[in-house]
Amino acid sequence: MGGTAMGIDRKRIWGWWFFDWASQPYHTLLLTFVFSIYFAEVAQRHFILQGADAAQAGAQAQALWGYGLAISGAIIAGLAPILGAVADTSGRRMPWVWLFSLLYVAGSAGLWFLMPDQPALVQAVVLFGIGLIGVEFATIFTNAMLPSLAPRAEIGRISGSGFAFGYLGGVVSLALMLLLFAETPTGRTLAGIPPILGLDPETREGTRFVGPFTAIWYVVFMIPFFLWVREPRGTGRPIRVRQGLAELWALVRSLRHRRSLLMWLLSSMFSRDALNALYGFGGVYAGTVLGWPVFLAGVFGVVSAISAAGISWLGGRADRAFGPRAVIAACILALTAVCMLLVGMDRTSVFGIATPDPVLGGLRLPDLIFFACGAVIGGAGGALQAASRTMMVRHTTEARATEGFGLYALSGKATAFLAPFAIAVTTDLSGSQRIGFLPLIVIFLLALALLWWVNPEGEGDGKTP
Repeated sequence: MGGTAMGIDRKRIWGWWFFDWASQPYHTLLLTFVFSIYFAEVAQRHFILQGADAAQAGAQAQALWGYGLAISGAIIAGLAPILGAVADTSGRRMPWVWLFSLLYVAGSAGLWFLMPDQPALVQAVVLFGIGLIGVEFATIFTNAMLPSLAPRAEIGRISGSGFAFGYLGGVVSLALMLLLFAETPTGRTLAGIPPILGLDPETREGTRFVGPFTAIWYVVFMIPFFLWVREPRGTGRPIRVRQGLAELWALVRSLRHRRSLLMWLLSSMFSRDALNALYGFGGVYAGTVLGWPVFLAGVFGVVSAISAAGISWLGGRADRAFGPRAVIAACILALTAVCMLLVGMDRTSVFGIATPDPVLGGLRLPDLIFFACGAVIGGAGGALQAASRTMMVRHTTEARATEGFGLYALSGKATAFLAPFAIAVTTDLSGSQRIGFLPLIVIFLLALALLWWVNPEGEGDGKTP
């Protein structure tokens, strides 16, 4: 039943939360903490064998990853609002979730084929992009269900709790991956056992299994979503492409009269672009700048995901108490500080000051600082996305929610190529991965400036406040 008209259907809310639980491993295991680092290791070794030195090879690996993310982001940006507008003409969202779930599963499962020797790097980037397109488009249609789950006053709490539940799923999936599958340099997992299922550590099958594992996780945990989340009665009208595009164009034209919505879309465009770049390049940074192996980056991921789960839950409560704009501003400031640290830090120094020998086990001070950065990225990133989802609900209506979240996805992806492309180009020109993160500081600060013009009460009635 719809939350706005008939109260709260808790089973439907739990089903909706299970999408976050099911889909989070794509971001946790593939984009950030396991596959991206494995890709960086394999690509760097490949470029070294072609004659590049270690620094050049690391920069080439980061640039290739960045160009792949940029192309995927451009595709998402171009199609997201169109798909949302067309879907709203029929009132149906579930068939689209099914469709893009297939892309998610196919893309992630295919990552198994990135071999450590003679790697098909471009094929891996393409498959990763297919899965990323799947998860991003599926998210548009599940986010569009949020206004119908509960009254407006409860949306922030539900959104924050959903992200917290999703990050908890990320923690569990990452822990299972590290304990049972991903091999350390000794050939054993963090549990001290050989990778299960007979996976061969010599050919990195334990780590490569992260792709199929992510696909299987999604298939299993989407079952509650498809069982408990139902389309409202009365949906199922024929799809009208021309009508959907006409209504989308009318909405875009109306933005010149809706300053709060326009400023919000622009602000979220920059903040989420920079955040996604942090997610996408954090693993590459850890693997090539700090020299972390996959298993250590996985431990880092657990720290980050636990922080994200806790702070997302708290962020939902802060959202209800102070509104989404205050939460978003605080998160942007925290993430800007992280970017400054990444630019000023390398394996042996922080802002040019040499650090002592390992201070904790084999970890140096920059390693420990990066662990702290991971907690901030996870926590502030989760709270930012949850509060941003709430802010978008305040700027749309239940009837046009898919179109609204399609525009929201466009705002997050219209420049999704920008941050990865800026990092890739800056890295290429400077020859430094650390300097490559400079554009993110500018992008975050621009997002913060635009947020000033956003009405914290939004435009829930679809009109200019």
